[in-house]
Amino acid sequence: MLHPDRLFPADETTRRIARALYETVADLPIVSPHGHTDPRWWATNEAFSDPATLFVTPDHYVTRMLVSQGVPFEALGIGAGAEADPRTIWRTFAAHFHLFAGTPSKLWIEHALETVFGVTERLSAATADDAYNRIAACLRQDGFRPHGLYERFNIEVIATTDGALDDLAWHRAIRNSGWAGRVVPTYRPDAVTDPDLLGFAENLEKFAGLSGIDTRTWDGYLDAHRARRAAFRELGATATDHGHATPRTADLSKSEAASLYERARSGRLAAGEAELFRAQMLTEMARMSAEDGLVMQLHCGSHRNHSRDVLAAYGRDRGFDIPAPVSFTEALKPMLDAVGMAPNLRVILFTLDESTYARELAPLAGAWPSLMLGPPWWFHDSYEGIRRYRQQVTETAGFHNTAGFNDDTRAVTSIEARHDVARRTDCAYLAELVTTHRMDEDEAFKTAGLLAGELARRAYRLG
Repeated sequence: MLHPDRLFPADETTRRIARALYETVADLPIVSPHGHTDPRWWATNEAFSDPATLFVTPDHYVTRMLVSQGVPFEALGIGAGAEADPRTIWRTFAAHFHLFAGTPSKLWIEHALETVFGVTERLSAATADDAYNRIAACLRQDGFRPHGLYERFNIEVIATTDGALDDLAWHRAIRNSGWAGRVVPTYRPDAVTDPDLLGFAENLEKFAGLSGIDTRTWDGYLDAHRARRAAFRELGATATDHGHATPRTADLSKSEAASLYERARSGRLAAGEAELFRAQMLTEMARMSAEDGLVMQLHCGSHRNHSRDVLAAYGRDRGFDIPAPVSFTEALKPMLDAVGMAPNLRVILFTLDESTYARELAPLAGAWPSLMLGPPWWFHDSYEGIRRYRQQVTETAGFHNTAGFNDDTRAVTSIEARHDVARRTDCAYLAELVTTHRMDEDEAFKTAGLLAGELARRAYRLG
């Protein structure tokens, strides 16, 4: 299934250069500084139960496509009354696999099926059981447990994303296990920075209990964040992550911020004040990053849980998060005016609004020393998405103001595949720079290595 020249240019001269570049980076260690794998996997090293649990049910790229074509969530093992037989779920997936033609999901899945499990026939209703049996047999072997896949994929470091209310027990278990793999947490404080979330007041009480600090005052609340960040750092964290719909920031006076927090804590916010509180907290998180050195990631431009009924029936992260337009230039200015020139601050910006790449993000990162551009994210983590990104940001921001690549995945078997797609796509882009005489070959070879891992290592302070 996998052509050795996949994603390389059709022109023979450019393809030859792309192939040569790729050969130098194909086997480099994987640096995975942002993702959503479960730390429990790495702590317990338990075998994955079955192919459907591995490939289908947890992967919202997969489930959203199937649901969009009329497959019910229940048939994918999700929701009340869901199908419980993993083989039946797998058969449904395989029978609909043709829906993924031309998508990055098809590239990722077929890469994993062939290179990890030795499945070389395209999935279909006819091949479903053979593929299931082969994968299931592999999953019973030690080399296909989480630690075995970590070593097979040549992962150097992988970061998980962990809520502010997470007790980090699995990360402590990883540290105490004696395993040589490097898995680090990432501080995600959304549960205690977004007053619109259900249970916000109760979350603040839990936050106080975990941090050991009274969160009933503004100063105490900020100190609780500092304490939790320190706990994450002690277990290896180098970054925070913030999933805000918009990049709006604010810089209120202390008294104004304290008053706003009291209204948020007691559920008395007026219209628009929840967004103002989130905006203020981005600036406060930037101040803390300037103090403690944690790299700040800002993921913007997603309308989360677009379907009210899907959210109510099946919960969050079910594929109904949809890109929305955002703007960064004015939104970030309060935060940047407050701490944007702080020497220890590093903010990595992500967006689902590609129209901002050339118009705003590249000029911002090309000027402010605290800003870097994250790689194409989510819907744009693809061959075409990566090409559009490089074409729009490189002329203004260059390569060194970008943060390399991260796979941002929940599906552990897709990690190697996603990095392979990124490396191939970047090598194809560099080859075109060479053949159009915008870059010399020696520069291209150096840059390929940077894009394949070193830029991410530097950006996330993972050296």
